Amino acid sequence: MMKRRERMYGTIKLVLLILGAFIMLYPLLWLLSSSLKPEKIIFKEVGLIPSRITLENYINGWNGLSGINFGVYFKNTIFLVLLCIAGNLITCSMTGYAFARLNFLGKNLLFSVLMVSMMLPFHVVLLPRFVMFNALGWNDSYLPLVVPKFLATEGFFCYMMVQFMRGIPRDLDEAARVDGCGTVQTYFRIIMPLCKSAVTLVTVLTLIWTWNDFFSQLIYIGNPDLFTIALGLRTFIDATGVSNYGQLFAMSIVSLLPIVFFFVIAQKQIMEGVAMQGIKG
Repeated sequence: MMKRRERMYGTIKLVLLILGAFIMLYPLLWLLSSSLKPEKIIFKEVGLIPSRITLENYINGWNGLSGINFGVYFKNTIFLVLLCIAGNLITCSMTGYAFARLNFLGKNLLFSVLMVSMMLPFHVVLLPRFVMFNALGWNDSYLPLVVPKFLATEGFFCYMMVQFMRGIPRDLDEAARVDGCGTVQTYFRIIMPLCKSAVTLVTVLTLIWTWNDFFSQLIYIGNPDLFTIALGLRTFIDATGVSNYGQLFAMSIVSLLPIVFFFVIAQKQIMEGVAMQGIKG
């Protein structure tokens, strides 16, 4: 009887998990199905299985609008993402190392300022930053999106690196100092190799946030040749004219593939980083 009950409970749990997964994945499945349908029947057929399958949405969508190939948006996005990842990894790890391992005047005060900056809504500083970047002549370029990353403005990543580095035994610093390593050498040779999980987590989150960012890019980028994927997808929607939903859905699927692929490749390190952050937090 006990085994039967355990099997029954296990079956019920499995069914509920499958049902929950289907509910969560339904929008994505509908998006994939709609991208394979002709434009005229996308909103006429409500089912997931299309009556007619076509690749025209992918072909026409990749060719883009206004003479700009969608591959240009991919190239621009990858370029922007790589710069943002480099900026966050370099400056946030250095900031975390300073707060976690070094002693200097005003350390507690500056760390408090860092924590307060995390609680400040993005929209509060939006207008002052726009005015400042406009005065510098940086608008309509990637500079407003990239330069702040090299100034450790991502308080969440700085705090995450601080918490991770605090969990590393300080005996390693003393051993490195005995071997003749200075502060910089200890950072590069001892601390950073032990922060692979945190580095992977910062990389993945920066990739996802930058890849999906629309609002900031819409504000600072106006040249179609500099459009990213988020802005490129917007070109398929025209409130005053014809909207190409089939091409929009097709390119949305294409834009999701790199993120899904990268997540699958790095999921082990991501889970380790999240678990370690939970333990240290």
